[in-house]
Amino acid sequence: MDQARIEAAITELLAGIGTKHLNEEVLANTPRRIAAMYAEFFADIDKDPSEVLEVVYQEKYEEMIVMRDITFFSICEHHFLPFVGTADIVYIPKAGRIVGASKLARVVDIAAGRPQLQERLTQQVADALVGKLDPTGVLVRIQATHLCMTLRGVKKSGSRMVTSAIRGSFYRDQASRSEALSLIT
Repeated sequence: MDQARIEAAITELLAGIGTKHLNEEVLANTPRRIAAMYAEFFADIDKDPSEVLEVVYQEKYEEMIVMRDITFFSICEHHFLPFVGTADIVYIPKAGRIVGASKLARVVDIAAGRPQLQERLTQQVADALVGKLDPTGVLVRIQATHLCMTLRGVKKSGSRMVTSAIRGSFYRDQASRSEALSLIT
């Protein structure tokens, strides 16, 4: 990541906005702070979300595994404003292939750690699990508030967007899908 280039761009942005009435002493370090913020936000930008799923455990368990309310934030690539929310993941291991609970949260964090669309984020989380675990079924649901809708445009605070990605047995079998959804609602 080219922090010097980001700093220069923010300096130009501030000049374009016209910041003469603002405290120049406070603004002097704003481009550096914003560049550091983006470096933190996008620290995982080049990582593959599935790489944290390399360590797989064998356990005689082939029932649903549910991780609810995984908090995350990402940056909407349309307006470069944050969207924040929760992800719920349900999967059924095949042949007892499971991962540590924290790995599910890390998949979400890595996939969210780049300019993103919620729809794509949802798909990437599901695809990472399918690609590394080959589970019988995967269901990912993401609910998020988009600041681009809250702060500008339609200005609808409190609205949430919900997306889902459904794979395997949850896609094919309505009863399994209903059971999975009941565990995350």
